[in-house]
Amino acid sequence: MTTWAIIGAGDVAEIKSGPAFQKADRSELKAVMRRNPAKAEDFARRHGVPSWYSTVEDVLSREDINSIYIATPPSSHKDLAIRALEAGKDVYLEKPVCLTEAECREIQPVLESSGRKLVVAHYRRGLGAFLKVKELLDSGAIGTVQFVNIRVFQKEESEIMTVTEDHWRVNPEVSGGGLFHDIGPHQIDLMLYYFGEVREVRGYSTNRSAKNPADDFVAAHILFDSGIPLEGLWSFCIDDMNQGSDLCEIYGSEGVIRFSFFGDKVSLVRGSDEHIFSFDNPVNIQQPMIQKTVDYFQGLGPNPCSLEEGMKCMAILDAVTS
Repeated sequence: MTTWAIIGAGDVAEIKSGPAFQKADRSELKAVMRRNPAKAEDFARRHGVPSWYSTVEDVLSREDINSIYIATPPSSHKDLAIRALEAGKDVYLEKPVCLTEAECREIQPVLESSGRKLVVAHYRRGLGAFLKVKELLDSGAIGTVQFVNIRVFQKEESEIMTVTEDHWRVNPEVSGGGLFHDIGPHQIDLMLYYFGEVREVRGYSTNRSAKNPADDFVAAHILFDSGIPLEGLWSFCIDDMNQGSDLCEIYGSEGVIRFSFFGDKVSLVRGSDEHIFSFDNPVNIQQPMIQKTVDYFQGLGPNPCSLEEGMKCMAILDAVTS
């Protein structure tokens, strides 16, 4: 049995992930931790979690808990992951992994010496729509991939953006960057999952709206070892959602695959024919990834997203926003 505690029982854990630890097979959520005792107690009461704490020390001292989910802001990820590993716990670590790739590398030797396991919560790898894209690519459904185009244009506050009272996601000292660091890993990780190693990364970021300290526009060019080029644009400063976009287009020699990163449909176009594949996402959207994580922790499956893979994603974020 994988027995869990959540460190950072906030907005992400509320629906996306928290309840899934109780729904996964051979998994039990035993405790939650949040610095605000009243909010920790409230989360535990509403979700039927037996114990709650307001300090990390209390959680890590529990011998009956063998796994930790770290769902705090990125500025604390490195230190919490190291402390959990040193305490003999397996770790499921929210994205972005850390503030920078360099911070990720500080976790690596501790992970190796601890003998424990770590999974990065790039949970779209477990969802039906994105697995279908990989299946189509691997089967040659669009022939040889020629190039990839990504466009994510959103308002600072939209239905796909999580907003907190302290707006930490647009505070670079806490988030590592702006909203690109919050949702960009979803896109970049999937591209690494689909196309593998990267040969070259170029890009830049800038603050176009001046509404907060974080850059709100990012342009990226990625060239994969296979020769596939990717062009991506992310903007979080549009005023009208009629101008919004959430689209990935993968062009091949025999067709095109189109999908949204925050949707549940995949379009396959070959000539004049289009086929739409539809999927039902779980209410707790991280549940498939959490099940894969439990399986890995118990030696029943591979690591669904390793620290090394998370570092490659962070290296790209660093390269296009430095």
